Amino acid sequence: MQEIFARTALTPQGWRDDVRVTIGGDGRIVSVVPGTEPAAADVVPVLLPALSNLHSHTFQRAMAGLAERRGQEGRDSFWTWRKVMYRFLDRLSPDDVEAIAAFAFMEMLEAGFCAVAEFHYVHHRAGGAPYADIAELSGRIAAAAGQTGIGLTLLPVLYRHGGADRRPLAGGQLRFGNDPAAFESLMARAGEHMARLPGDQVLGAAAHSLRGAGIADIRAAMALRPDTPFHMHIAEQEPEIEEILAAHGARPVEYLLGEVTVDKRWCLIHATHMNAVETERLARSGAVAGLCPITEANLGDGIFNAPAFRQAGGRLGIGSDSNVRISVAEELRQFEYSQRLKHRARAVLAEAGGSCGRALHDAALAGGAQALGRDTGALEAGKWADLVALDPAAFAGVGHGDAVLDGWVFAGGNDAVTDLWSAGRHVVRAGRHVAREAIAGRYAATLETLVADL
Repeated sequence: MQEIFARTALTPQGWRDDVRVTIGGDGRIVSVVPGTEPAAADVVPVLLPALSNLHSHTFQRAMAGLAERRGQEGRDSFWTWRKVMYRFLDRLSPDDVEAIAAFAFMEMLEAGFCAVAEFHYVHHRAGGAPYADIAELSGRIAAAAGQTGIGLTLLPVLYRHGGADRRPLAGGQLRFGNDPAAFESLMARAGEHMARLPGDQVLGAAAHSLRGAGIADIRAAMALRPDTPFHMHIAEQEPEIEEILAAHGARPVEYLLGEVTVDKRWCLIHATHMNAVETERLARSGAVAGLCPITEANLGDGIFNAPAFRQAGGRLGIGSDSNVRISVAEELRQFEYSQRLKHRARAVLAEAGGSCGRALHDAALAGGAQALGRDTGALEAGKWADLVALDPAAFAGVGHGDAVLDGWVFAGGNDAVTDLWSAGRHVVRAGRHVAREAIAGRYAATLETLVADL
């Protein structure tokens, strides 16, 4: 048993003072009791249910800042950034993948994320030859999760084609490719790797996009894990819309919803460019729209129309995607600020008379838990003990209740996170991961060799 005492905590009944949370040996919350006195317990100023990161490519953490130089000709875009990414990933060994993933996972925990959905599409050697263990790199992601203690939903990605016209994979994409039979073998082996992790791990599945996998491929991937999360990139870039329109006579979200049953197990990443009909239909489906505001801004993707989606009952969550910057507070802030710029208004995602920070936090909390297939999202008996402690002094916080969330989201950052528990694992203490020195040292040595002459 562990006990945490919080001066104030956000419970399903609202903010409560002097709260004792008891965590069982299985990593789940046993009880949440307000109005108590501290005993032999960890004492924290503010305790919240921690958010889940619903979309990550950890290997890209090591190329942060390497694609910020403008080319000599033409307009820089997602597509020019992607060329740098392909050159970078061809250098990665299994040891590199594991070291980078561990560092990124550590940073996520220190930023306030309790768990992550790793959208994992780098499967093979440079050039496309499989490893002796077809899920070697899935195993390295699982090992990194084990080292850091983060809750992991692993999403091996089916990627077959280089475009909607079904052209073959080429260049850096060769490391991604599997046909359905190979992908089934990869999934089975990935399950064996995941079984070595604690009981909160989840193995889901993904298809890369409508460019990278046809509808028959998507149905086959879905069938491998019928009761777990299924994720896919959708409608991130305007040229992508044009490509799918040319190939299928319909926009990406429109086409997908007409071909497969999209429901609560689905998370559609970067559903940025939807028309009004697509927005309403996706909201009604119960799927989560997975948004990655910092990465979407970095890549110049565009701005999601959040008010219309929310008004239609849509569910949202946030992810760190390219991991160019890992921060719960900054993802939520960027999300709201992008809406303010788009709609020329303030507090766009708040309810009338309500806190914007609270609205952002609550939406991302529920959407992330759903997208990861994780029994979390509340300080409530029976849920995984996914908890984050904040010190409002780090952002000159004043007041109580929702004002704390407003302060963290709009004036704070990672330095406000003092402690984090993932399924009861107390992995961040006094703002630092318990294994930071070893993980950061290994990452630094890896990075030094990877980025030379890139």
